[in-house]
Amino acid sequence: EADLINKLLKVFNKISQYLAPTWKILNDYGKNEKIILFEGAQGALLDIDFGTYPFVTSSNTSSGQIFAGTGFGIKDNHQVFGITKAYTTRVGSGPFPSELFDEIGNYLVVKGKEFGTVTKRKRRCGWFDTILVKQTVQINGVSNIILTKLDVLDELNEIKICVGYKIDNSNYDYLPFNENLQQRILPIYKIMPGWKSSTFGITEWSDLPKNAQNYINYIEEVIKIKISIISTGPERSQTIDRNNILSNI
Repeated sequence: EADLINKLLKVFNKISQYLAPTWKILNDYGKNEKIILFEGAQGALLDIDFGTYPFVTSSNTSSGQIFAGTGFGIKDNHQVFGITKAYTTRVGSGPFPSELFDEIGNYLVVKGKEFGTVTKRKRRCGWFDTILVKQTVQINGVSNIILTKLDVLDELNEIKICVGYKIDNSNYDYLPFNENLQQRILPIYKIMPGWKSSTFGITEWSDLPKNAQNYINYIEEVIKIKISIISTGPERSQTIDRNNILSNI
């Protein structure tokens, strides 16, 4: 026990110079109209309160936790950017209505390099689910969507988008918390033609294949939120700033 205390004291002596009232620093910075970027970890549907309980993490991952966790008071001049892939993924157990168990699912795993960063565990992959995205948009107050990994879909002949759930004889526009209902979900799909050409590295909206534009526009129409930024590769430069968001920061 004494050894542990001594080790902790050594650590404290190194980091104590960095101790400060971060809530005050952030609020003072905000008063000067400086841009502050907060980044959340883990997916919104892993939120302990609004996620797919019990298949969640141990904390709040929604945007509201930013204010509670930092002490930065809620302002009326913030924007919430929701980040989602052009298809759906999940690590570990839990409901996944649009999950693919066929060769297309395997294709998304390989092409998208869908393996856990730390565990290297294979991610589950499926079609884009507008129901889950709309639910997340409302809970988090999302103002703009950032769509990533569009290029992963380049080689598909057709692409499906989940636009609703059917459970028995009823339609649902949200994911019910009841696990018995979740297990009986039949996804309702909109089928769209693929573009069968490379979008990798494209940085201008006008250079995207027409069917890729149609895919994005349709998702935008259904979720009723602007898709302002689109990534077409892993590099920061491989980005379409569709609504000039980045250029105004």
